[in-house]
Amino acid sequence: MVTIANVLVAILILLGAVLTLLSAVGAIRLPDVYTRSHAISKSTTLGIMCILLGAFLHFFIENNHFNSRLLLGIVFIFMTSPVAAHFISRAAYYTNVDRWEGTVRDDLKQKAGGK
Repeated sequence: MVTIANVLVAILILLGAVLTLLSAVGAIRLPDVYTRSHAISKSTTLGIMCILLGAFLHFFIENNHFNSRLLLGIVFIFMTSPVAAHFISRAAYYTNVDRWEGTVRDDLKQKAGGK
């Protein structure tokens, strides 16, 4: 049973590292602040949550230690990261940051008087 749990911990931590790496690649490769913000907020949030969950399970299984701070960290990241990315994108829109020329739709144009 412990071996299966260790494999699960390793998979969670590796998945989190891969998602965080993909987020960094998205931040470098994507064309504008809106798509970068989307890539960073979604995959980094899931990646960090996987890493923290893997660390929580590791300490719970190996040392029988329930670390509530890791669970609170997961909840905090889950609730704040997407909201922060939304506000950053909204602030970029209202300050007229240029969008990618391939952008097809602008949902805020009528509401905000955007470009």
